[in-house]
Amino acid sequence: MTSTVTQQPIRPTVTPRFSGMKVTQGRVIKSEWTKFRSLRSTLITLVVSVILTIGLGTLISAVTASHWSQSSPGDRADFNAVVTSLDGIRFSQLAVGVLGVLLISGEYATGMIRASLTAVPKRLPVLWAKLSVFTGVVGIISIISTFIAFFLGQAMLSSQHLQVTISSPDALRMVAGAGIYVLLVGLIGMALGGLMRNTAAGISSLVALFFVIPPVLNLLPKSWANNIGPYLPSNAGESFWGHPNGVHLSALAGLLVLCGWTAAAIAAAAVRLKSQDA
Repeated sequence: MTSTVTQQPIRPTVTPRFSGMKVTQGRVIKSEWTKFRSLRSTLITLVVSVILTIGLGTLISAVTASHWSQSSPGDRADFNAVVTSLDGIRFSQLAVGVLGVLLISGEYATGMIRASLTAVPKRLPVLWAKLSVFTGVVGIISIISTFIAFFLGQAMLSSQHLQVTISSPDALRMVAGAGIYVLLVGLIGMALGGLMRNTAAGISSLVALFFVIPPVLNLLPKSWANNIGPYLPSNAGESFWGHPNGVHLSALAGLLVLCGWTAAAIAAAAVRLKSQDA
């Protein structure tokens, strides 16, 4: 009697390419860096922010110098050479803030965030990695841009002998502070993107916080504006990088308030990321 032995086909064992590799914060940062630099929108938005910071700052300085002889005594009294050369960040902050929102909300829109959280089940390392990459790249670019804007702006103002040097009182603090301010706006944008998980909602919240609420507050009774206004992130930031006056906070207090807003927004985004599914 002959027995027939049926052999099961041998299936090759597939070893994952990264099997045995422990998920570390460094590897998560490397992954996020790859995603950051591969997005065309990232490069475009960063270029726009640089152009706004340097281009508008230089243009405003040149226009101020050319119209100096027609300036009113009040305008001359309020003039600050450093702030004038840095006025471009009032617009570039929006570009950086929107970039921050897009970097997180875009992943929720495409569903890519699920793959990231599957690879990193603890979740929070993904958020820390995104914040680290954003801080490193945007921080360097923003500070370099504000220094270039300062020196070009002072070159324009020199035609009327209005220029100051980087060693002038408060100049270095204001120039570096402007770059740090733009970075913190971007980090708040990232936090809003993670908190809202929707691009339109995140950008709307950012615009309301920095561009809508401050002027609306001026329509309220003056006591309200004086007591609340200085603690809004835009006003606190201007106290840090700008020229404090009136009811504004001191430079140090403005920085602390702005950092508080940033930390609170990031904490809220971290809590939602940890507690709710993507």
